[in-house]
Amino acid sequence: MSNAVIIGKGPAGISAALYLIRAGIPTTVVGRDDGALGKVKKIENYYGFEQPVSGEDLLCTGIRQAERLGVELVADEVLGITYDGSLNVQTKKGEYKAGSVVLATGSSRTSPRLPGLKELEGHGVSYCAVCDAFFYRGKDVAVLGGGDYAVHEAMELLPTSRSVTLLTNGGEPQTEIPEPLKVCRNEIASLEGDRSLQRVVFRDGTELQAAGLFVALGVAGSTELARKVGAATENGRIVVDENMATTVPGLFAAGDCTGGMLQIAKAVYEGAQAGTQAAKYLRKNEAAAK
Repeated sequence: MSNAVIIGKGPAGISAALYLIRAGIPTTVVGRDDGALGKVKKIENYYGFEQPVSGEDLLCTGIRQAERLGVELVADEVLGITYDGSLNVQTKKGEYKAGSVVLATGSSRTSPRLPGLKELEGHGVSYCAVCDAFFYRGKDVAVLGGGDYAVHEAMELLPTSRSVTLLTNGGEPQTEIPEPLKVCRNEIASLEGDRSLQRVVFRDGTELQAAGLFVALGVAGSTELARKVGAATENGRIVVDENMATTVPGLFAAGDCTGGMLQIAKAVYEGAQAGTQAAKYLRKNEAAAK
């Protein structure tokens, strides 16, 4: 039987998992941490709780419910998704093949505040190495970040770029850096260029000549993962239809990453819809294959 992989263990992801597992679909949820909701101390506007509940308690209750029904929970970091007729979820620890995938890791609510960044987006500043590496063949590029996700992006660029430099912006790398990569720990002052990015200027007055800068801070969110696999995005959100389906067959999205109200109630509904429709998609494909 075809399986489903859900990326994100928040309300949207767990809600999708509940509907998939109850439909008889083997389901794996891959999640790294509790996200923004895990830091919320008091929730008073969610249905069914007479007294305020913490985000952590709400998350733990949902996870226990999913595990009781047979959902597999995996603690891992997702680095990318590829599509070659089927979906492959690449993680720090390995890879998962899936008949269907639900993106539910929330939305990125922070971005680096660097002079020149916004102005140069699409003109040397990118958020997806797989999408844009082609445009920087034989050129010097940089990746902003110091974790596993940043290293993953940098390794995607190495085969085609003349050089790849990892910029940690004043911090230390949070992971082991493979030997081909250069590392610059200097704090960034600004990004500069006439019509496109030409250089990164550091606070100590030094500069790095670069035709491209790939932003890869923290971990890959749903929108970044969607871009990598070729799904349509718009204004920082994933484009979905009424069934929570993206433009990539078998790929669904739910929760904050689809835009609109950033509320638990919306995430739970969209997760239920995504899980239901993913199950229908898998059954339809199985029937067609017989």
